[in-house]
Amino acid sequence: MNIREAIVLAGGLGTRLRSAVPDLPKCMAPVNGKPFIAYVIDYFRAQGIEKFIFSLGYMHEVIRQYLDTQYAYPEHEPATAFSYSIEDQPLGTGGAIRLACRLATETTTLVLNGDTLFKVQPSQMAAFHHAHGADCTLALKPMTDFDRYGVVTLGNEGRVTHFKEKQFYHEGLINGGVYALDPARLLAARLPEQFSFEKDWLEQGLLEGNRKIYGIVQDDYFIDIGIPADYERAQAELLPV
Repeated sequence: MNIREAIVLAGGLGTRLRSAVPDLPKCMAPVNGKPFIAYVIDYFRAQGIEKFIFSLGYMHEVIRQYLDTQYAYPEHEPATAFSYSIEDQPLGTGGAIRLACRLATETTTLVLNGDTLFKVQPSQMAAFHHAHGADCTLALKPMTDFDRYGVVTLGNEGRVTHFKEKQFYHEGLINGGVYALDPARLLAARLPEQFSFEKDWLEQGLLEGNRKIYGIVQDDYFIDIGIPADYERAQAELLPV
């Protein structure tokens, strides 16, 4: 079992990275000669993703021009379908995902961040997601000695029990920003046009007890280039194929 479709969130302003990359969307920040988002696409193509839905906003023309040019493969190359969901105004992570879900054609879709590379195993996530009948399955990354992320705690069979706020933790599981999600369930929910996927869908759904939210640990390579220090680390760790 695998997931063949992914929504890539790439509409953010990237304000924390502005000092290092002043004139580009965050996902287009160059890493060893190519935009960071190319590393994300290439990894997930290799994992069986055949259709990418790009959720865009800020400077969307720059991103789309690059993708349409760079990934216009000859006929003999593996087929990859790209489509675009454009925010006319910022909708929050939840609103952006829901808008993109209208273009989804699969029962289960992977949701990714265009400024983060988390080398999860989509086939494992899909099997886990369907085995538990989850509304959403989070890929969780084990970390030590950190304060940039909140922590997710799990109960029986990997069901999420708590989302803990950002503070210093000696160790814990963080939400790696990769989700297995059934688009029809999100589209059917009564939510405002603009909302936070993390706060209003995941955390509120957990509090109200009306959503089955699970987490699967994926102890694989993870980098989020949202701050200059990690952007510089990407230059040392990511090499073009």
